[in-house]
Amino acid sequence: MANAFDQPAHVMVVDDAAFERLMLVDLLSEAGYHVTSANTGTQAYELAKTDLPDLILLDAKMPDLDGFACCRLLQASPATSGIPVIFLSGADSPLERVTGLMAGAVDYITKPFDSEELLVRIGIHLRLAQRHGPAKGFSAEDGDADAVLLTAAKRVIAENIGNLPGLTEIAHRVGTYREKLNQLFRARVGCSVFEYVRELRVERATTLLRDTEMEVRDIAQLVGFQNAGNFATAFKDRTGYTPTAFRSALHRRVPASVDQRTGAGQGRG
Repeated sequence: MANAFDQPAHVMVVDDAAFERLMLVDLLSEAGYHVTSANTGTQAYELAKTDLPDLILLDAKMPDLDGFACCRLLQASPATSGIPVIFLSGADSPLERVTGLMAGAVDYITKPFDSEELLVRIGIHLRLAQRHGPAKGFSAEDGDADAVLLTAAKRVIAENIGNLPGLTEIAHRVGTYREKLNQLFRARVGCSVFEYVRELRVERATTLLRDTEMEVRDIAQLVGFQNAGNFATAFKDRTGYTPTAFRSALHRRVPASVDQRTGAGQGRG
């Protein structure tokens, strides 16, 4: 399989198990691919920014930076966001599959795998990536590490706003620790992670109150408040209206707005 420049497509293999990594390298090399490898998620992320492979085969479970966190960082970086990622993992639970696809992977293949099927899937995803045009218009310097981390964390928060994990888990999902993530939000967004989440929840609630006829209690649950009372208090603190009064004000065409520090409408983050 060649890439858009008629060179052998470059596939990066990422697995902390040496035997499985070498087996995949041999299989792909024999199939005509240019193959490189990494044995940790951190190594894979750093190499991908400079080598820009055409596709990455990524193990899910690795000791330093797991495959899910690595994939989220790859998707958040402008240099690597267009590289298709296929998870190749021994974990076969529906939760693992969903987590991998939500992290940004294009496919999830379980071990043990059929070699012919794996090669066919790789070929399909390489062709699909080519149809969307070359994704390698960036250099590694186009997105600094903190910006990538911030983007990845915001995506984790947005995708889980109704049932948000704790700060330690959010940080783990993007390969960092809670103190660093909170410092990063304060430096780049101007608020803590908790404050950012509260702003995002109110912003989402505002949209739902304005654009749907959903019950207030259902909106509260969808955006992550434990009960309608907590939602009403937080919403009024931020907007000056209770949710019910806000909806009534809209019907009377009384302006009511939310300062959106989360970035919507202002091009931030």
